[in-house]
Amino acid sequence: MTIPAAVAAPPHGGRPLSKSDLHYDLPERLIAQRPLTERGASRLLAVDGETGSCSDRRFIDLPDLLHPGDLLVFNDTRVIPARLYGHKATGGRLELLLERMVGRFQAWAHVKSSKSPKPGAELILQGEHRCRVIERDDDLFLLEFDPLGPELPQLLELIGHMPLPPYIQRADEALDREHYQTVFGCNPGAVAAPTAGLHFDQPMLERLAARGIATARVTLHVGSGTFQPLRTESLDDHRMHAEYCEVGADTVAAVERARRVVAIGTTAVRSLETAAQGGRLTPYSGDTRLFIRPGFQFRCVDAVLTNFHLPESTLLALVCAFAGYDSVMAAYRHAVAQEYRFFSYGDAMFLTRKADRPNP
Repeated sequence: MTIPAAVAAPPHGGRPLSKSDLHYDLPERLIAQRPLTERGASRLLAVDGETGSCSDRRFIDLPDLLHPGDLLVFNDTRVIPARLYGHKATGGRLELLLERMVGRFQAWAHVKSSKSPKPGAELILQGEHRCRVIERDDDLFLLEFDPLGPELPQLLELIGHMPLPPYIQRADEALDREHYQTVFGCNPGAVAAPTAGLHFDQPMLERLAARGIATARVTLHVGSGTFQPLRTESLDDHRMHAEYCEVGADTVAAVERARRVVAIGTTAVRSLETAAQGGRLTPYSGDTRLFIRPGFQFRCVDAVLTNFHLPESTLLALVCAFAGYDSVMAAYRHAVAQEYRFFSYGDAMFLTRKADRPNP
């Protein structure tokens, strides 16, 4: 079914978009709590950023939206089992969510407990493994784990839990170790999945290759800040969390050869556009705080495959910048009406880019 473009006037009356402009009503029952049995069984909403029209498809139709010479850019990060449970030496329960590992025995982490621990406090984890609070920086704590015990990657495999998003109202299960992970993820470091990539399985990758559609990879270790809503009404006042990303020379060369660049997920968009902030795409490695919002000038990406994003979020701002505010918000209202599945384990969108125009 094809839906014509919306013709309603933008709600902001010519002013810059604000957080409240990125709100939409979402029934809780549409938030996907579990993955589908088959990765490629999801629905796909195709949105034309230029005309605003959208059409209801299945993810297995993706090759029909692509052409020989297109380049799909995947984020090859791998989710680590970054959630740990334990208690303070004084007995109070706590939950840790590792944000970033620093060497073999240290990590920055969020600590959820009745009272924040102070530097020097000892935390006791499952299996009597221990760590100590070194310092605090804003809402993150630097933790040092026992150097006589397993190194952090091994410790996480022993006692860590998959860090499911806060809107999934259940404990992680064995199936999440596989399903909350892309089939091509190979660089451990993320605490949230690059969810657009979850739809791909090996047969789909082989179908795409057979059609002459190339692939390349970037790495962006998705942080827990991806789930945080905008903190300020003005988008210009929001400060993005930092995430590590890497764009290699091979990917730069592949982009230069491509007929069209299709980013698989907003993390791939942010990686490529971070690496192109000097005016042209060049290899890059380091942190990014790039906040893509309406008015942003895209230099690399021509189309995006992405999941549906939270209301009033930076990622919804990104897709509005890419395909146009009116087109995206109309598509979201359509998705709600047609009962698409939302967020990490939900359905997908395929967005083509709105032509660059001056801001309204």
